Amino acid sequence: MAEQLPLELPARTALDRGDFFVSDCNALAIAAIETWSTWPTRKHILCGPAGSGKTHLMHVWAQDAGAQLIPAISLPDADVETLARSHVAVDDVPGIAGDRAAENALFHLHNLTLANGNSILLSGRSQPHFWGITLPDLASRLQGAGCSALTEPDDTLFMVLIAKLFSDRQLFPAPDVMQYLTTRLDRSYHAAQIAVAALDRAALSQQRSITRPLAAQVVEKLNQDKELP
Repeated sequence: MAEQLPLELPARTALDRGDFFVSDCNALAIAAIETWSTWPTRKHILCGPAGSGKTHLMHVWAQDAGAQLIPAISLPDADVETLARSHVAVDDVPGIAGDRAAENALFHLHNLTLANGNSILLSGRSQPHFWGITLPDLASRLQGAGCSALTEPDDTLFMVLIAKLFSDRQLFPAPDVMQYLTTRLDRSYHAAQIAVAALDRAALSQQRSITRPLAAQVVEKLNQDKELP
């Protein structure tokens, strides 16, 4: 049977609190989000590798606190004064490093939000002193925030993570597929995301179900192409 070109449909990421699985590698971060009203400086930072759940937790917090959520890269075009009238979450702050307009906008948003008695949550892949922020006043204010780190998934979380990535695509492979992937993939969010997306594409193009043999075929090709970490 000839392969058909897969139609790339966007996965719908589940971002509710009930969709976030708590394990040792993220327990402190979720605790910080759930006790946000007691943040000493009314600001907090979530840091961790791509796919570790930072954006998910920001959505959880925004829903709980009634906060606005904005990507840092969008700040130059945002109405900072309006944003600062409520709690606010700013995603991927390192993405604006060296962008003077965006850094200035975040600096003013930070100050106005706190001056209005509201809280601010920020995120980045690493600790804030590695973010490369060039505006000294902004960098110093980020250093004054509490920080919770999300680490790479432990054994308990990894299979749950893979199951969630499949579920976001409305896919529900058999347990032997899940077991195979958890034992053959590097235990990282990045590897799980690559493998699940590749399996989805392969199943569509070959018009077949996601089985353990297909998983083995896809993982072998990803390794050959050096696409997996």
